[in-house]
Amino acid sequence: MIQSWRLDDSRQTLVLASRNGHLAEVVYWGARLPDDEILETLTAAHAIDVTGGMLDANPELSICPEATRSFPGQPGLLIRHADGRACLPKFRLAGAETGSQTLTLRYADEASGLRYAAHFAIDPETHVIEASAEVASPQEMRLHWLAAPVFPAPQLCDEMIDFAGRWCGEFQENRTPWSAGIRLRESRTGRTGHEHFPALILPGRGATNTAGEVHAFHYGWSGGHRMVAEELPDGRRQVQFGHAKETETAPATRFASATLFAVFSESGLNGCATGFQRHLRDRIVQFPDPARPRPVHYNCWEAVYFDHTLPELKEIASRAAALGAERFVLDDGWFGKRDDDTSSLGDWQIDRRKYPDGLTPLIDHVHAEGMTFGIWFEPEMINEESDIYRAHPDWVLGDADQIPGRQQMVLNMALPAVQDYLFDCIGAVLSENAVDYVKWDHNRVLPQPDAAQARGTYALLDRLRAAHPGVEIESCASGGGRIDFGILSRTHRVWLSDSNDAVERLTMQHNAALFLPSVVTGSHVGPRTCHTSGRMIDIRFRAWVAAQRHMGFEMDPRELTEEETQVLRDVTTWWKANRQWMAGGDILRLDSADPSIVAEQQIARDGSQFVVFAGKPATSAQIAPRPLRLTGLKADRSYRIELVNRADASHLSRSDQVIKSGPLVLSGGYLMNHGLTLPWSFPETMWVVKGEQL
Repeated sequence: MIQSWRLDDSRQTLVLASRNGHLAEVVYWGARLPDDEILETLTAAHAIDVTGGMLDANPELSICPEATRSFPGQPGLLIRHADGRACLPKFRLAGAETGSQTLTLRYADEASGLRYAAHFAIDPETHVIEASAEVASPQEMRLHWLAAPVFPAPQLCDEMIDFAGRWCGEFQENRTPWSAGIRLRESRTGRTGHEHFPALILPGRGATNTAGEVHAFHYGWSGGHRMVAEELPDGRRQVQFGHAKETETAPATRFASATLFAVFSESGLNGCATGFQRHLRDRIVQFPDPARPRPVHYNCWEAVYFDHTLPELKEIASRAAALGAERFVLDDGWFGKRDDDTSSLGDWQIDRRKYPDGLTPLIDHVHAEGMTFGIWFEPEMINEESDIYRAHPDWVLGDADQIPGRQQMVLNMALPAVQDYLFDCIGAVLSENAVDYVKWDHNRVLPQPDAAQARGTYALLDRLRAAHPGVEIESCASGGGRIDFGILSRTHRVWLSDSNDAVERLTMQHNAALFLPSVVTGSHVGPRTCHTSGRMIDIRFRAWVAAQRHMGFEMDPRELTEEETQVLRDVTTWWKANRQWMAGGDILRLDSADPSIVAEQQIARDGSQFVVFAGKPATSAQIAPRPLRLTGLKADRSYRIELVNRADASHLSRSDQVIKSGPLVLSGGYLMNHGLTLPWSFPETMWVVKGEQL
C-alpha cells in the first residue's frame, strides 16, 4: 500500500510517499508538477531496479533511514537506552496531519515506545521549505545522532558546494565532486563556526549564478552541526543535517533537530539565494521597528581599542556624526577593570575609573550629535582575572586544566544561575542607560561541544529581548563565528568578519549573499591600513565595499584627509538615499566573463531600480574589460543607466566611452544578453552603476 503527500508553491513540488506504513521518503523534489499528477504512479516509477549483488528489495532512502531495514548508508537516528543498550526502532506510520502548506508525519515503534515526527512547511512567497524532526520516548534515552528530515540529492549534479573558512577568512567556497562514499562536514566548536557554515548547495549540471537547476540547504542551529552528503553503492544520494554528533550530553525523553531550510531553483544559484535572503529578512529576523531605515554605524574599536577617555570618545563621536554616522557603538573596554583582554569578562559593571559619572555624559553627547547609542558585551565568556570568576569558579564550562582562548574561558550557559546573573547585570546596563543596540560577541570556541550551551544562550537572548524589545542585537562572534538562521531569529544583524580589509570582504560578501540579505550584513569602512592584513587600501574602494551591505565606519576618523573625508561623506550620502529599496531588494550574483571581477546586482523587489557593484580585487588577465551581463531585468523594457562614480576613472582610462560622460538608455534584453561594457580600472577599485526602469 502506498500513501503519498505533496506540498507545492508556484515553482516547486515536494512529494513524500510511504510504502506499507514505513517511514516516508522524498520521491520527488523539483519543478512544479501538474495538479493532477497521480502520486501513487509517480512513487512506483521512482523505484530503482534490483540486480546481482543487491538485496532482493531496496531499503527506502527515507526521511530517517533505519539501520534495522538493511539500509546501506548512514542512518538518520542513533539512540540508546539510558543504560547504554542499543535501540533499533522500526517505525510505523501512526498519523498524518495536513494543512494548506504544511505536513506532519507521525510514526511509532511498538517495541521501544519511541515516537518520531517529521514536520514540513513550504512558504509560497519565499519558496523555502522548512523541515524538522523530533523523537520522544516514555523513558529517558541517550541520543547520539538525529538528522532533520533527510532529502535525496539530485542525480544530474556533478559537484557540491559548501563553505569553509577561518577567522578573518570566512565564507570560502568549496566545490567537491560527487563520488561513491561520504562528504562529511562537522562543526564541533560549540558555535556555528568560521570553519563550517551549515549549508550545502547542489548545482545541476551546467548551472551558473543566473541559470540552471539548483537545490540548496541551510541548517538553522548555533551550537555546532553535522552534514552528511552520501552516495550509496546503488547510486542513490542522501543529504543529512543535524546537531553535531553526541552533543546531547544528558539523557532525556525528547530530542529535536533544528529547522532545515531547503530551496529549489530553476534560475541558478540566485534563485536559491533570493529564497534564503527573503525568508531570513521577512520571516526569521524580527526587527524592533521594521520601518526604521538601517542606521549608519560607527564602531570605536579600531580607533581606541581598550584606551577609553571621555574627551577623546566625544571628539571621535562628533567626527563620525559629521561623516554621516547615525549610531555610535562603544566597544570592548568600558566595564570592570578592562585595560586589555586578560581581565574582567563577566564583570558587567561600568568602569568608574574611565567613566566616573557613568555612561550618561557620553550617551548625552552621542544623542546631541544626532546618533543613537550601542554597547559591546561578551556575555558567554569569563576571565579568571575577574570578580565573578573568583566568586563562582564552578560556573565555568569544562575542566580546570582546559586551554584558554584569548585569555578567557566559557560560562556554562545551561546553568539557570548563570542565565539569571547575566540577565540581571546586562539588563541593568540596558535599563539604566539609553541603549538601543547591543553588539554580542563570542570570541573563543567551547572547550567541549554541548548543545545545552546553545539552548542556554537562546534562552538568555529570549529573556533580554522580551524585557527590552526596542534593543537591536548584533551577533558578532569574532566575525562570522555564529551566523545562522537560529541565532538570527533572536538577533538583527551579523558581523560577517573581523577583517575590515575591503579586498577580503568583497568575496566574503559575495559568497554570503547566497544566504544573507544586505539588511542584516554589517560592513564597515576600516582604517587606511587594515589591522588584520596590513594592506593599505584607497578610501573609495573601502567605502563602496561597505556600501554593498549595512554600512558603517570602524576607524579613527581623525586619520582621514580632507579628500578622504569628502569621499566617505559622498558615498554615505548615496547609501542613505538608496538604503530603503536596497534593504528590501534582492542580491543577485553576476556571472562575470573576467574572473578578476566580483560583481553583483542589487535589484528592488518591484524591479524598478537596481545597482551593480563590479569590484576588481586583482589584476585582470586582459587589457580591456569584457562586457558584464546583468540579470533579472525585463527584456522588452528600457533602463536608464548611469555610472555613479565615473569621477573615479583613472587617467589611464583614455577613451570617450559614453558611459563615462553621462546617462544612457538601453533595453533589458541588451543588458542581459550582451552586457554592460565598463571602463578600464586598476585593481582594488569598484565601478558602481545605477539603473532605473523607464
